[in-house]
Amino acid sequence: MNQRHTTRRLRRGRGPVALLLATALTLPVVAAGSAVAAPAPAPTPAVTATVTPAATTAVTATAVTTSSVTTPHIRLELPRPTGPFAIGRDTLHLTDKQRRDPWVPSAGARELMASVYYPASRGTGGAPVPYMAVKEAQLLLAGTKHSDVLPPEALAATRTHARADARPIGGRHPLVVLSPGFTLNRATLSLLAEELASRGYVVALLDHAHESFGTTFPGGRTLTCAACKAIEGVPESTARKLMGKVATGRAADIRFAIDALTGTGGRPGGAAPAWRHSGMIDTRRIGAAGHSIGGNSAATAMAADRRIHAGINMDGTFFAPVPRTGLGGRPFMMLGGLNGHSPGDEDTTWLRDWRRLDGWKRWLTVRDAGHFSFIDLPVLGAQLGLTDPSAPLPGKRSGEITRDYVGAFFDRHLRGIPRPLLNGPSATNPEVVFQNP
Repeated sequence: MNQRHTTRRLRRGRGPVALLLATALTLPVVAAGSAVAAPAPAPTPAVTATVTPAATTAVTATAVTTSSVTTPHIRLELPRPTGPFAIGRDTLHLTDKQRRDPWVPSAGARELMASVYYPASRGTGGAPVPYMAVKEAQLLLAGTKHSDVLPPEALAATRTHARADARPIGGRHPLVVLSPGFTLNRATLSLLAEELASRGYVVALLDHAHESFGTTFPGGRTLTCAACKAIEGVPESTARKLMGKVATGRAADIRFAIDALTGTGGRPGGAAPAWRHSGMIDTRRIGAAGHSIGGNSAATAMAADRRIHAGINMDGTFFAPVPRTGLGGRPFMMLGGLNGHSPGDEDTTWLRDWRRLDGWKRWLTVRDAGHFSFIDLPVLGAQLGLTDPSAPLPGKRSGEITRDYVGAFFDRHLRGIPRPLLNGPSATNPEVVFQNP
């Protein structure tokens, strides 16, 4: 699938379904390499929490089991984070009993999975945590029509740098909530989550039930994309409204995740924190960011919740608009591909909402970047020798640019650290264009 062709086609109104599923992986199709047996990743403890805002919540530990896998000779690996801290990771199952699932009402309460990354002391914790479950990898590759790129076991076994049960460092730290693109598993933002945690942030990386090709929940349930089915075959105008529904629903998820992690709630009766290390979070310094519809959701959450002090949209159409009154003077950054999200391009929502932003703001576009250049997939694809000819920015560079600019933004606005990188064009980053229409 050629992403540029697909995006152009869809923005002109000729393919609403593909536009709304535009987070499909666009790696070239190649034959999978030969496979050899390898041990499965070590089982990782997960923290399961059913969060009831009106009452104290019990947090209990359960075991996540993995099956034996085979991996190709090439072992995929996330880039090593640049910050001074080691990284810990917990997994939370969060249930908001005050909301029914918007896509499968018969399922009952709204559910989320959250990978919570945090700065940890070096030399503590167990083995590196798994990248994703094998079933999740299988569904991601199948859903994007790339099952023949590599075995799902190889994608699931991607080496990470976060460790289970790592000892957290002292002090209180900013919280950043991340939301992935529509159809994509939360693991596809792992590079960014690990980077921020290594710099001293607590990061909550969310999966939203029924909005990905596959997300595994406790008890062996793997939920697939009911939201995709709701959007298939509908007129363009209806599809856009449904994507606005995705953004507003995820904004509520982001706000609920903040409630659950901090216990500050703001709802009647409050709630006990669902995370065992909640004391690490500085509730005065909270940010939100996301890829594609996740970026739109970050802006929508900011508009509804003053606790969120800064936000980023990475290449996402604003299906749910920024309010005409702005975001209360809070900082926001738009980071996207040069072809697609430049002023005057076919996605007119960026120019519309740029004009509504009423605080510190940046509109950055990246030459040769595609829709997926801001997540893990091009970085991992490059390790297999794969590039998307419609988005020729090297995978390694895409990861570095995302890491550096997102990190600089939150350093400046959540930690008060001056970052000249955000002041204007940089000779070390010639791909990044500062727009100011």
